[in-house]
Amino acid sequence: MTFNKLLKISRPGLWFPTLWIYVLPLGGQVELLENWMFWLGLFFVLFPLNLFVYSLNDLGDREADRFNLRKGNFLFGAKAEEKELKYAVSIASISLAAFCVIFTVLSGWPMILLFLSIALVNVLYNFEPFRIKSRPPFEMLIQVAYILTAVFSSELNQVEPIPWQAVVYLSLFCFQAHLAGEIMDIEPDAMAKKITSALLLGRTNAKWLMIIILLAEVYLLSFWFQDYVLASVLGLFVLWLLLDIFVLFKSKAYTLNQMYLFGYGMNAIGLASMIWILFTGNLLNPVFP
Repeated sequence: MTFNKLLKISRPGLWFPTLWIYVLPLGGQVELLENWMFWLGLFFVLFPLNLFVYSLNDLGDREADRFNLRKGNFLFGAKAEEKELKYAVSIASISLAAFCVIFTVLSGWPMILLFLSIALVNVLYNFEPFRIKSRPPFEMLIQVAYILTAVFSSELNQVEPIPWQAVVYLSLFCFQAHLAGEIMDIEPDAMAKKITSALLLGRTNAKWLMIIILLAEVYLLSFWFQDYVLASVLGLFVLWLLLDIFVLFKSKAYTLNQMYLFGYGMNAIGLASMIWILFTGNLLNPVFP
């Protein structure tokens, strides 16, 4: 298997949530960008970690991915044969073990517990008898495991853990991001008999759930963190979804080109907001006690 195929399996178009959460604990401490350990950790969460997460995900989702037109690219991930995915899982697992040793030497034994937690969550999510990815609403709730990336960043870069208020906000962020993917995948998931929250709710109701989550995020950003810039961005997203529901798409599925456009847009907004939180540190300084 070529490196390009492995890179495609790691879904570079969906790296931004992991990157965003990794950078969050460093907010306002840009001097850490001069530390080589920061860059080593950044490389790890972008490629080896995402390769591990998404190769396991794709191995457990082979049937649904056969029908998924948005797959087969660097934005949304590869379409790969079972043999290729098993090879990718092997490479990713070896990489994860190697980095566990490296980071344990650099930062101490808590890294072992952290890496074991990452492995356990992904097994529970993807494979029987658990396969939480097909057990709504738990397939959404388990997305809070992405916060392990923030724990990893705090340990590696020797900064304070993120406050519990930021954990609450990040949990909502993870729910909303996952639900957006489920909405785009309703048709292939239905064809593969994969049960998701979006499939059970229906496209329009799933969009309303997204709006509720986004409004909760806007509230937290405005009143817990007084970050009116990020709150305004999410507020605009709420207005877009209302336009989507009542005027543009309603209950219709998005076209492939529209999904590509949304994917590029999410990356642009994600990158801009990441830079914002890195330099302001607003999410590390809640005004809510």
